[in-house]
Amino acid sequence: MARAELRFYLNGEPVHVAGDEAFLTLSEYLRQRRGMTGTKIVCSEGDCGACSVILGRPAGGTIRYESINSCIHFLHQLDATHVVTVEGLSRNGALHPVQQAMVACHGSQCGFCTPGFVTTMASLFEQDEGRRTQRLTEEELRDALSGNLCRCTGYVQIVEAACSIDPASAPRMGELYPDKAMAAQLAEWSRDEVRVEGRDVEGNELLAYLPRTWEAAAAFKAESPETLVVAGATDLGVQRNKGRIAPRRILGLANIDGDDEVRIEDGVLTIGARATWTAVERAIRTILPDYHRILLRFGGPQIRSAGTVGGNLVNASPIADSLPFHFVTETELELVGTGGTRRVPIADFYLGYRKTALRPDELLRRIVARLPRGNEVLRLYKVSKRKNLDISTFTAAILVRLDGARIAEARVALGGVGPVVLRLPRTEAFLHGREIDEETMREAGRLARGEITPITDVRGRAEYRARLAENIFVKFYHDVAAEHAHAAV
Repeated sequence: MARAELRFYLNGEPVHVAGDEAFLTLSEYLRQRRGMTGTKIVCSEGDCGACSVILGRPAGGTIRYESINSCIHFLHQLDATHVVTVEGLSRNGALHPVQQAMVACHGSQCGFCTPGFVTTMASLFEQDEGRRTQRLTEEELRDALSGNLCRCTGYVQIVEAACSIDPASAPRMGELYPDKAMAAQLAEWSRDEVRVEGRDVEGNELLAYLPRTWEAAAAFKAESPETLVVAGATDLGVQRNKGRIAPRRILGLANIDGDDEVRIEDGVLTIGARATWTAVERAIRTILPDYHRILLRFGGPQIRSAGTVGGNLVNASPIADSLPFHFVTETELELVGTGGTRRVPIADFYLGYRKTALRPDELLRRIVARLPRGNEVLRLYKVSKRKNLDISTFTAAILVRLDGARIAEARVALGGVGPVVLRLPRTEAFLHGREIDEETMREAGRLARGEITPITDVRGRAEYRARLAENIFVKFYHDVAAEHAHAAV
């Protein structure tokens, strides 16, 4: 029988939630139902980081902690987890070293953003054992704090505060909250099927179903076409907060066993659809440096710790940062439904603007991509109005297989220039067999303009996008030439 309530830990204490509370965001629950107002709400979009908390998930007999945005994370996503808020960092009346450093370095002025900065910085000491002996560098901090905004203090004092912390003095969550027994309890809870019912303020019935298997998930989806599938909810949470959707029937994937890992074997990258972008980022750091570089601009760390690869692909946005990479690597998507599984090439998965080949009973389970080989060169590009935390205006992936100085094969995918991400077959055919030089790439750019249909919107005019598509080939040439010149030195 399915469990009729959510179970998780909040600052080390077990919490059971049922009814309408299960459909609140975490920040709403903390502030409105628990009176824990240290967690702030500002943008309700996951951009400012004022709502940041630390989320722990069971992993291999222990608990792994990461910072997330509580304003776009629903309670029904928290089953079998441990939530630590800014209040939970102070134990027995003593400030956490991060809190002490913010005071000592004058890292807080109005203080509204401070709890989010504190929880985000505290989570950094959870990521790597090596940081127990090495202070955080400014570069690490600027990347880590890219999801937190401050409007009055400025970042100098905040960065100084974080750099001043002796890692040996910063307790890990497992020291603040001994995690052996807690991890065992979370693992036990995660093996339950959960079905929580409630009503909204207008009296409408609400249902959140958290199955244990893909088969059960597919059966539920087949029976309920209006079901909203929730994995990371980094987009759905925004839509709900802005009044665009009012989800009543939810299929949550958080408790499904497996398919949340990233594997690299025999030149193949396999990503479980439930894997977060943080998991991908860790796995491909050295083997796919260009993809890793793009992922560092894929929202802030709080977004990447919650958002899933499957959710990003199924969302079917033509400006999704990950899609050009998967198009040029000719990724295959494994779909699961009531009739079993099937594989679909990614180029056949997108049927139109935000339309996919998913059948009513199907879910995306796994993503399989072939990694570039030794004689293949891959470059990924993203153009946006600001560097971090911004929606793309234009994206591109160019992969060429070289035979000496000639291009034996080329694959090009552009995003933001049509209703779906586009491969450019005429441009690819032109590049085949040609030498990789600047004039070749300039002509390829001119051809590319004729294969795209950009539009004008708030992020850029059609002409601007067309010019980007043309010029990206020249940039590719100079990037590759510069790398070869550096290697020859």
